[in-house]
Amino acid sequence: MARHNRRYKDSVFVDLFGEDKNAKSNFLSLYNALHGTKLDASTELELLQLEQVMYMAFRNDVACLVDGKIIVLVEHQSTVNANMPLRFLQYVARLYECIQNPRDRYLRRLKKIPTPEFYVFYNGEEDYPEKATLRFSDAFMAMSEKPALELVVSVRNINYTKDSKILRVCKPLKEYTLFVEAVRRHTKLDSENGFQNAIKECIQNDVLREYLQRKSREVINMLIAEYDYDVDIAVQREEALQEGETKGFSEGSHQKALETAKLMKQANCKLDFIMRMTGLSEMEVEKL
Repeated sequence: MARHNRRYKDSVFVDLFGEDKNAKSNFLSLYNALHGTKLDASTELELLQLEQVMYMAFRNDVACLVDGKIIVLVEHQSTVNANMPLRFLQYVARLYECIQNPRDRYLRRLKKIPTPEFYVFYNGEEDYPEKATLRFSDAFMAMSEKPALELVVSVRNINYTKDSKILRVCKPLKEYTLFVEAVRRHTKLDSENGFQNAIKECIQNDVLREYLQRKSREVINMLIAEYDYDVDIAVQREEALQEGETKGFSEGSHQKALETAKLMKQANCKLDFIMRMTGLSEMEVEKL
């Protein structure tokens, strides 16, 4: 099954906390909310990315080296994937390969490395606890009281509630959550104009106002890619096909691709981009 090859910056979350001109302040606000610290703009913050050519299959949402000491890896998901510890393990191992001198592993003295932290921020529509923990050892076929290898992922439910401490402390995350709620509400009411209407409402209500005023067209393109071609959804589709649902699912998938392409045309996306994102032919897109 062909899979969508997600670009690094194809979600609003990734852009807000990893790529936008205000990403550093947004990420530091998130870090402070998680740790109870007060790091400011003077803090050294380095965005970490694996080279697309070398590691095509490994694309974490946001990874930052904070003050040269801590690697914070963050993934945003609308469906929590129980295999996130394994994905994080594979990703952080490759990051260490990139940021450390290869010769350091052969030193006789202990070579210190940045401490990793792993987070998943969930904002799906299914019920999920405010906090949860995923452990790498849960996947082991043979259980052990003291696993020889462990990786712990902290999952935070960021759906908006007034009682959420992290949302009270981190304004960018709170406004992002309110933005997602607006998008969901408006797209259910009007599938063709939902993204535009959500953006208008948020600007009027001072939710990500400066960001949305500056990047509304790009945000629409990111929403189209994010909502219909998330990597985790592609995996679920493949599993459904393997379980004998090939015919009905393929028909539904094709119809969804047509609907997505229509939205992308309305957003003035280029033809080759629409074809790449939906898997449709040039003729199918031009007929819409």
